Amino acid sequence: MSKRLGQYGLIVLIHLGVVLIWHVAIKVSEIPDYVMPTPGATLMALGEDYGWWHNTVITGMEVYGGYALAIVVGVTMALIFNWFKPVETMLMPLMVSLNMIPKVALGPLFIVWFSYGVGSNILISFSICLLPILLTMERGLKEVDPDLIDLVRTLNASRWQIFIKIQLPGALPYLFSGMKVATVLAVAGAIVGEFIASEEGLGYLMLQVQVTMDTAAMFMGVLLITLIGVLLYFFVLLLEYFVVGKTNAVN
Repeated sequence: MSKRLGQYGLIVLIHLGVVLIWHVAIKVSEIPDYVMPTPGATLMALGEDYGWWHNTVITGMEVYGGYALAIVVGVTMALIFNWFKPVETMLMPLMVSLNMIPKVALGPLFIVWFSYGVGSNILISFSICLLPILLTMERGLKEVDPDLIDLVRTLNASRWQIFIKIQLPGALPYLFSGMKVATVLAVAGAIVGEFIASEEGLGYLMLQVQVTMDTAAMFMGVLLITLIGVLLYFFVLLLEYFVVGKTNAVN
């Protein structure tokens, strides 16, 4: 426990060191605030009437909603592909091809089909982080020893029992690897949607303050977006630690 606390303390110190370097570098180089604000000026932007709380909640809903949907659909599809090989043969190449389409190009189509707003941005976030979860979960299901599966089948275990008792525990480390990658993609997907067409959210807010050259507010928007992603990643780490029982889950 003390070792883990020491690791977290080191992480905090590194982040504080970056903030200190940021502040000192601007003061020494005398960079204008409209080009690069100081950490203090960035923090002061929270006092401006930009609806920070509302827009942060909206972006968080898009990120977490799309991420949760991707986990449910990705795990379900991986299970179906594992159980029904012809379905995998037909649909997996299609899934890969669809995910090669740039999501920036899909954004306008999503808006035409589903209108703009939180719902369409959740779908963009979902579409961009689905494949890593699907691929890693499917890989984990395939890594189980086939002799072990044959053994439990001779004991009349059902397909669902095999999944719950054998395949799922073995696939969890792979699934969590995909979930970690998907945290970054979920944030990117939500912001892409807000940049394309939205009337709320941190991405939309950043476009508005860009017009007035309020660089401090833009930096604050970036920090809040980063915070949403970091909290999601940290939650995945905690979940991995308690579910998988890894002692090195933070690595």
